[in-house]
Amino acid sequence: MPRSVNAVASRARRKRILKQAKGYYGKRKNVYTVAKNIVEKGMTYSYVGRKLKKREYRQLWIARINAAVRAEGLTYSQFIHKLSVKGIELDRKVLADLAMNNPESFKALVDSVK
Repeated sequence: MPRSVNAVASRARRKRILKQAKGYYGKRKNVYTVAKNIVEKGMTYSYVGRKLKKREYRQLWIARINAAVRAEGLTYSQFIHKLSVKGIELDRKVLADLAMNNPESFKALVDSVK
């Protein structure tokens, strides 16, 4: 009895990988074995990148809050502590946005926790 291979599934699998490799340079875009390795590595980078993105944004928000609070005569850690003592639950993203776009309301917030 002849060997049965599922050509439809294997072709679809290869097409899916080559479609993901679209836009790559040279053999990376059209040779399956090369594209498979590069796509797999790219997926790893994208996973790690999503984690790094969160880390970098938090770092940026903290730097912005710190700069705005130091102009008011406090440090970042003192400000965050006083916020928690007062029971004000604003996250760093909102605080950084206030500090950048509404300095007068941020100043009022700092004065309320002093």
